Amino acid sequence: MPEVWPEIIRKSKEGGLDVIETYVFWNNHEPVRGEYYFEGRFDLVRFVKTVQEAGLLVHLRIGPYACAEWNYGGFPVWLHFIPGIQFRTTNDLFKNEMKRFLAKIVSLMKDADLFASQGGPIILAQVENEYGNVEWAYGVGGELYVKWAAETAVSLNTSVPWVMCQQEDAPDPIINTCNGFYCDRFTPNSPSKPKMWTENYSGWFLAFGNAIPYRPVEDLAFSVARFFETGGTFQNYYMYFGGTNFERTAGGPLVATSYDYDAPIDEYGFIRQPKWGHLRDLHKAIKQCEEFLISSDPTYLQLGKNLEAHIYYRTSNKCAAFLANFDSSLDANVTFNGNSYFLPAWSVSILPDCKNVIFNTAKVVSQRNLHGVSFSGTTSVNEFSLASSAWSWYKEEVGVSSNHSFIKPGLLEQINTTKDNSDYLWYTTSINVKESIAPGQEKEAFLHIGSLGHAALVFVNKRLVGFGFGNHEDASFNLSEKISLNQGDNTLDILSMMVGLQNYGPWFDIAGAGIYSVILADLKKSSKDDLSSGVWTYQVGVEGEYIGLDKISLANSSLWIQGNRLPINRSLIWYKATFLAPEGKGPLSLDLASMGKGQAWVNGQSIGRYWPAYLAPSTGCTTNCDYRGAYDASKCLRNCGQPAQTLYHIPRTWVHSGENLLVLHEELGGDPSKISLLTRTGQEVCAHVSEADPPPADSWQPNLEFMSQSSQVRLTCEQGWHISMINFASFGTPRGHCGTFNPGNCHANVLSVVQQACIGQEGCAIPVSTARLGDPCPGVLKSLAIEALCSY
Repeated sequence: MPEVWPEIIRKSKEGGLDVIETYVFWNNHEPVRGEYYFEGRFDLVRFVKTVQEAGLLVHLRIGPYACAEWNYGGFPVWLHFIPGIQFRTTNDLFKNEMKRFLAKIVSLMKDADLFASQGGPIILAQVENEYGNVEWAYGVGGELYVKWAAETAVSLNTSVPWVMCQQEDAPDPIINTCNGFYCDRFTPNSPSKPKMWTENYSGWFLAFGNAIPYRPVEDLAFSVARFFETGGTFQNYYMYFGGTNFERTAGGPLVATSYDYDAPIDEYGFIRQPKWGHLRDLHKAIKQCEEFLISSDPTYLQLGKNLEAHIYYRTSNKCAAFLANFDSSLDANVTFNGNSYFLPAWSVSILPDCKNVIFNTAKVVSQRNLHGVSFSGTTSVNEFSLASSAWSWYKEEVGVSSNHSFIKPGLLEQINTTKDNSDYLWYTTSINVKESIAPGQEKEAFLHIGSLGHAALVFVNKRLVGFGFGNHEDASFNLSEKISLNQGDNTLDILSMMVGLQNYGPWFDIAGAGIYSVILADLKKSSKDDLSSGVWTYQVGVEGEYIGLDKISLANSSLWIQGNRLPINRSLIWYKATFLAPEGKGPLSLDLASMGKGQAWVNGQSIGRYWPAYLAPSTGCTTNCDYRGAYDASKCLRNCGQPAQTLYHIPRTWVHSGENLLVLHEELGGDPSKISLLTRTGQEVCAHVSEADPPPADSWQPNLEFMSQSSQVRLTCEQGWHISMINFASFGTPRGHCGTFNPGNCHANVLSVVQQACIGQEGCAIPVSTARLGDPCPGVLKSLAIEALCSY
């Protein structure tokens, strides 16, 4: 939302970022061939200027292929229907369209004076995206396409460097860059090119039916420090802020609406701690070394097994150093420049003067959130139930309607039929039972359905008999159901459902969807009737879409039914209610845990797809994921056996005073009376810092005896909020973790000291020192633990 761009960018800058990367989604900027759209959320010039106003720079990743778990990878679907076109290869039809869009974006930026040579913030541009991962599948055509894409980009005369990520064969002068969880071992394909990292995954994306992945900040910080330790020059987080895939913009198959990504700034725009704070401290420590990093290449020094140092010299006696322990389990003590240093396993220490450690990636001293999710916790969240709302409903008819249907022989592929104008395609045919059946009896048979994906509801004689679905890794599925048939004609209606067009992989653009096989097996005669090649009646979209039930204009239509008995757990039903927006300025969250699968709208704006009925596997999650050792997307998971997503983001700008309209299209069955609206009223934060921890990285100055300074507990609220309560404060040997702290055997009650320094403030800092806090147990290593509540 443009309204929140300045705040997100401000938080990014305060977190230590210098550059904002953004994709440019072709399908949103050119939804119809030759018709461009740069308004609202897609006002690219406004976004770049907003970044510039904040004093930051921009890396513009034009692509135009983006991946990004975005629908169709960012390609417009109309591109697929140009006769003879082949994507991402040496195909003139594709190259002409791609060049036209690249030129359009570059021209747009030039006209607004946004490239660095014009005084603007754009210092880098990207053409294509991760093509090297799939280039093998395109043969010689792929090699030629890479050369063409590079030449085309350079010919646009942006006067800033172009990059290609994951592209080892990127021709000069294009810079090939690295994407991944670790890029310290990456080397560009020419000594003249800088070592750059365009995507360091801060977490991973979310898919319906999967557990929620997260990445420990100790490992993320380790990867960043290792990169700059080994000569890195530019590193980007993917994502630092991921946000929400509103409408049907989420890619596929089965990518969830939330694109939170376990990023330092969460989906709702709140700071995620300790990830944001620990990375901010890392950025400060690296920047303390900046003059050394740009003065020389690193000098390598082995310190032991899986232990090494990289030293950057400015002069023969002035240097900065990174000390690394990349063992996945063993801590170590190392000697460097005559001094001894403790290095936890899988960590990097940063020494801006080759002497003082001002940061270690495994030692997290920044504040934490008591709850890892924005809308969890009881003291900081208000919940408003919609149970008492006057719900209305509209029950859809099963199958096609004559006004929108058409007849074709055989089974049609779904995407080529719907052109992604809807998630839905009805397949309807009849089954004729000619044999005599006794009155009151039915014939039993087995129905076997094969689908390329992504899900399907099956009805026989307008009664629901089955539901099949795939998963993100394999969207295809087979469904077999025992059915009962009447003598004569029987109707078979299959509603095939898409959950995002595929966005990644070789030739992903021609990946199919929908029903490909329907076979009826006779239980008595052991015979099979293949219905696949028969005559089928089709309809793109469902009845409610044609009526426009999601629109505000139909909110008071007589089509909506209202009564004392709200129908629940019904398939293919629309629900409508109104709600009053809670007071405040922050974002809202809609809890749809009681629903099955469908889509939701607030005041006519789509907040995306939901599917709480699809539970993640019950195993594979870890309570405390060990950050040590190489990370991958399946290493650290939570919410096993639970829905991937139950909370749905409603931007504050989408609601207004008075009544707001909520519309749901429920496909499977759910209970809307249990839906609730959540808003944040506070933020529970905590910190635990030891006397042995280093002072804040930004307090280090050359020629200053750094370790003579005290470490600090620093607490900060969201901008505009203030610390309203101190729930716990102990100096000594406090035990437990955030939310469960209790005084240890050694305890000084420092509540009044902390209250005096912090209450009413947006942020405060408390030195962890006996001079300030007293000494309850001389000779014992002490620490300060604080829990506080921020309110607005």
